[in-house]
Amino acid sequence: MGEVILGMPGQWAHDYREKADHYTSKIGGLPDWPDLDIPVSGKLLLCDLCGGKLCLMAQIYAPLSMAERSIDERVIYVLGCMKKDCGSNPQSWRVLRLQRCKQDIESKDEPLKAEQPEEESTSVAEDKPTSQSSSVKVCDDEDSDSDIDLDDLAQALEQAATLASNSKKQDGTKHTRKIVEGPVAKKLIYDLTTPVLPCFYIYSQRNSSEGRMDKANFVGGSSISLKEIEKSSGNESEGESWEGEAYEYDKALGADRTYLKFKKQLDAYPEQCFRYSYGGNALFPVANVPKPGACKICGSARRFELQLMPPLLYFLQEASDDSSNFSIDGWTWLTIIIFTCPKNCCSGTCDEKSGNSCRCIVEEEAIVIQDD
Repeated sequence: MGEVILGMPGQWAHDYREKADHYTSKIGGLPDWPDLDIPVSGKLLLCDLCGGKLCLMAQIYAPLSMAERSIDERVIYVLGCMKKDCGSNPQSWRVLRLQRCKQDIESKDEPLKAEQPEEESTSVAEDKPTSQSSSVKVCDDEDSDSDIDLDDLAQALEQAATLASNSKKQDGTKHTRKIVEGPVAKKLIYDLTTPVLPCFYIYSQRNSSEGRMDKANFVGGSSISLKEIEKSSGNESEGESWEGEAYEYDKALGADRTYLKFKKQLDAYPEQCFRYSYGGNALFPVANVPKPGACKICGSARRFELQLMPPLLYFLQEASDDSSNFSIDGWTWLTIIIFTCPKNCCSGTCDEKSGNSCRCIVEEEAIVIQDD
């Protein structure tokens, strides 16, 4: 069984619709799609029950390193419908696996290329930094041994100053490479038609048996802090404590052994928003678990990868107010469990470009919802 990585709440986004990148793990906001070779089908972003647009619940950067291939470009998107009539019906939820595989010989022209992860990993916890960290380069020019004319130097400094001025006008992310080109400008265009949940970033930590805070790498940016969440809900005089108001577990379910095991793990880290354990075991609050089914491409039995936990709903509720244009009242689930294809099928696209990275693919995976 693989180790368990916990997704813990970090800082709130300055703007719930702000653009990050697909290397960023977060809750809410808008999906950060990479520069795709193929577009995401519009049908995948619509609710099967009401036909309305789905909102992003979670975006989790989850690269894999396997014997036969590495998948550095891999993201799990969990989407749900906020309409009360749809609620926790599995048909109103969708899980998308977006990936681009890397072969032994790299392509010379890879629009999604990023620097290699620091160490081999099969979890969401310790992989390449986001675009908001050290992976971004300000300049891609190579060093030269030739003499530089003073006029050329002055012109270069002037251009650098112009680029620096333009970068300050960006939306807060540090995408400085090719800053004057079109793709960067698009990051400032907000999608005002898609429903959006309050957005906060995620950092990861290993799950330890003692329940001790064991912080790992930040996933959503170097400035993420758990205290940002605690400050917004730390007034005990108003009776807004986590245990007292948000979830009354013993009243919600019978205290059977399955549920008590679930509650014990939840109490060890009461702020965990998701649990990630590729190929590991899920935590079930209810004993009767529907089977996730087989992969539609290869027929392999899907296996557990991650699950969303109820504290996630608590933090979203804390962000709501009378002026909010969203409602999650219809969401009463205790956990949402994601199962994915163990072979990470690419619909044959890896073979189409032998020796190169395959193009981006988007596949729908299985979701199991356990309600209270």
